Amino acid sequence: MSTAPAVSTPVLKDTGDAIASLLLGHGLINDRQLKHARRVRGKLAQPKTLLNTMMELEFFSSQQLNSALQGCTQMIRLGDLLVELGDITSMELDIAIRMQGEPAHKGKKVGEILIEQRYIKEPRLIDVLANHLGFLHIEPDFTAIDKVVLTSVTPGQCEQHGFIPVRRQGDAIIVACTDPNNQETLKAAEDLLNHKVILAISSQFALRTALHKFKVSSNSRVIPPTTNDDTAVTRLVDEVLQAAITMKASDIHFEPFSDKLRVRFRYDSMLWLFKDVGNDLAPSLIARLKILSKANIAERRRHQDGKIEYSDPSSGQVIDIRCSFYISVHGEKACLRLLNRRTELLNIEEIGMAPAVLERFKYEALEVPTGVVMITGPTGSGKTTTLYSCVDYLNNDETSIITAEEPVEYVIDGITQCSLNPKIDMTFAETLRHMVRQDPDVIVLGEIRDKESAEAAIQAALTGHKVLTTFHTEDTIGGLLRLMNMNIETFLISSTVVSVLAQRLLRRVCQYCAQPYRPSPLQMQRAGIRGEDLRHANFTQGVGCETCKYTGYHGRISVFELLVLDEKVKEAILSHRASYDIRRISIESSGLITLLEDGLEKASRGMTTIAEVLRTLPRTDKPRSLLEIRRLSRSTDV
Repeated sequence: MSTAPAVSTPVLKDTGDAIASLLLGHGLINDRQLKHARRVRGKLAQPKTLLNTMMELEFFSSQQLNSALQGCTQMIRLGDLLVELGDITSMELDIAIRMQGEPAHKGKKVGEILIEQRYIKEPRLIDVLANHLGFLHIEPDFTAIDKVVLTSVTPGQCEQHGFIPVRRQGDAIIVACTDPNNQETLKAAEDLLNHKVILAISSQFALRTALHKFKVSSNSRVIPPTTNDDTAVTRLVDEVLQAAITMKASDIHFEPFSDKLRVRFRYDSMLWLFKDVGNDLAPSLIARLKILSKANIAERRRHQDGKIEYSDPSSGQVIDIRCSFYISVHGEKACLRLLNRRTELLNIEEIGMAPAVLERFKYEALEVPTGVVMITGPTGSGKTTTLYSCVDYLNNDETSIITAEEPVEYVIDGITQCSLNPKIDMTFAETLRHMVRQDPDVIVLGEIRDKESAEAAIQAALTGHKVLTTFHTEDTIGGLLRLMNMNIETFLISSTVVSVLAQRLLRRVCQYCAQPYRPSPLQMQRAGIRGEDLRHANFTQGVGCETCKYTGYHGRISVFELLVLDEKVKEAILSHRASYDIRRISIESSGLITLLEDGLEKASRGMTTIAEVLRTLPRTDKPRSLLEIRRLSRSTDV
């Protein structure tokens, strides 16, 4: 069954010229306007297609363009048109065409690959086919289909050829499919219906739903969609979990909508669509997850949490899965976080800090005998990995380390770990009272979530202990400001907090398909890169290959911002100075390298891209030059 509109490989040397000739022929532009558009296009800092340039110059309306393009499917291929309209890039079309030739994508249309790779959304692809190329657009609703037109076909035949008859129109039958260009679908429909056929384009989900209901209605022995099918649901849950583990996804999202349940995986910090599930299975699927996580299956009005210990049959590994159930207007949303017990701890030398930053972090933060060291960043930024790298660095026969976590994510030999449980009053405050009686040298608090846990960290430091913890803030200065916002006295912050380490994870350029490239003037302007910086840089980007799933990225790297509280920074905190002033003082007096600067420095070494830096990292002040950043990080091999 076809699952997306076909996109043919480009055959024209310049589709823009072909469309320009078409527009000239329809009188929508003249020679003077065409020459002007070419001149404008040649001067643009950000490359644009000729058609896109003419559209921005408003030489014609969208309706006029649609009228000119309709009926030109033989002269202008859809893939080229998508490039000209600016919906995809020529590189993305080239990647999709190359992917089509690989065994893993055998039989797939290029349009389907474009949707799978998230280069274009299916509604937009349908819109181009319907509006620009003149195809009828129908989202088949089985309850509204003329049942007389279904009498000549069976559900199996429709499923095999990827269509469903909808209604009569004059002497023809309207047939919905996902690929109105497909001549095989047209011939099969005409042969089976023994009638003239007009193909209309439909979304794959609407077509699949209509075919399922057609199948159910034609076979009385089929279980109705409202009946729970435990076997099917169990298989589906196992399929999703296995696929996520194989892909090494960090999270699984089950998201309910009015017409479907969407399943997505988070991989390399990006969400990827895995599949859509019909609403007939959605309640049973969520119930199955609740049973596995020991949540209350009867409670559908409140948010819940749970935990699954899943044994991977392929590797024998035990995967801890944290489950969160969230009530929404369309039902319960489930989010699963996958934690592999056998994930190896990273040595602190391996987490990706610049040499000077790492040296300072070890000797001015970790090896200071007392005080609070905070590791900050949003969810999924690698805080826990860095925290345990710090614990591993401090772990030796002369040091007593004790933790309070919710839950324990890494089990480490040589330290005492406790998993908190507020349901039985094992809170931060209660646990801390007992922790200090255990004669610890280092106390690890998994996360500061509220004022109570913040005060617990401060009190532990005040009693002469070393405290390591994580915090959800944007950057290092944000960590200090959030403590102030929790009404923690500034003199307590300045006297107990030793350092704040902020971090992010950026996608790494795939080493198998990396190629040198020069950032565009617009990217350089947005990132604050100077022209002279290019002499000392080696920017690369992935063109897409099978290893990186044609994303251009494979794996992730860390970027850091380390703030060590010296006397000038402490004085600024005590004086309640603004965040801008604290940041400026930190840069001037404590050698702070911002997240943006660390990201740009790593992009200049070909480890990530400027686009990824701009997508992920906060932008505050204009960054210093690459030479200055490398000098501060002691990375002198320019």
